[in-house]
Amino acid sequence: MPILNRKKIRPDVLKIYDDGFKEQMTGILEFLSREENKEFNFQTLYKKITDANELFFKKEKNVEELTNLLTEKERRFMVNLLRHGFDYGASLEQKKTPIPDDVKIEKIVINEIPAEWQTVPGAHKERVLLYFHGGGWIMGSPNTCRLLTLELAKVTKMRVLSVDYKLAPEHPFPAAVEDCVAAYKWLLSNDIKPENIIIAGDSAGGNLTLSSLIKLRDDGIPLPAGAIPISPATDLSYVEDISRLDDLSIKNGETDPILADLGIFWWPYIYIAGANSQDPLISPLFGDLKGLPPILIQASSCEILYSEIKRFYERAKKAGVDIELQSWDEMVHVFQGFGLHQLPEADEAFQKIGEYTKKILNK
Repeated sequence: MPILNRKKIRPDVLKIYDDGFKEQMTGILEFLSREENKEFNFQTLYKKITDANELFFKKEKNVEELTNLLTEKERRFMVNLLRHGFDYGASLEQKKTPIPDDVKIEKIVINEIPAEWQTVPGAHKERVLLYFHGGGWIMGSPNTCRLLTLELAKVTKMRVLSVDYKLAPEHPFPAAVEDCVAAYKWLLSNDIKPENIIIAGDSAGGNLTLSSLIKLRDDGIPLPAGAIPISPATDLSYVEDISRLDDLSIKNGETDPILADLGIFWWPYIYIAGANSQDPLISPLFGDLKGLPPILIQASSCEILYSEIKRFYERAKKAGVDIELQSWDEMVHVFQGFGLHQLPEADEAFQKIGEYTKKILNK
């Protein structure tokens, strides 16, 4: 049974979601048509996931039990399918909205970590927005968030360094955090001053943004000017104890078309891979947040993650962090990229990010 209640989604938002879903499904069908992928019956496997997803939202089984309803081979197959569909949809969007000729995209490798410089006209050469993409720690790349990061580059007038950090299950925690921290340290070693760096990311990338701040502070590394996590995951402790999944998160499943019915319950499980889910580098909510730089969080009040985002905001504020939470109603998870150039709320969010970066960089 679907978790999402389509009647509760604003019509223009629902149309954008449906159009994007069709694009991703075109990529998934292409993936399924390949001879090497015909071993699995996708419809049977997808029903197994949706049935388990329903149990997840009812909190009737722990995440480990639900994840193990899928064999390791089935999980690997789904990871590859999701990666292909996500990337296919992003590439299709870039064909519909071509990147201007005056935008420079340069692929580089940082200590064996692929990354991508994105430079728009008028960007300050010495100012860098270090970006970590979303994708639930199992998928995504600089390509899947490129239109989003280029818009951030425009409104912030900063160069963007988008990091292609390692993904689970091939590379579980702490590989992604280590890559993100390494990218930041590489910037410092290349004479980019910390006061000219802002770290940002969406969803899982927002989680890695906050985790990286904690790791950098604990290691005594000079901290960036600030951070902008968009719809960040802050509390993965429900992976060990499903009772930690609170009522607002469950309720918001009805209004979160991006996450509700995708069956994300097993993604953090394979990312954590047996580590302590309350480790601050996994769940920043449980960290000592004192001494972190200014943070701007943007989120939707209707998304599944909103409850844990609010709790992180409250804990950080209590710890003395200069933190701001900007939220919008009737939006979806990472609506900034989802509704780019289509939703007025997305335009407003980018405008506020531009204003925020100007404020913290020009202190």
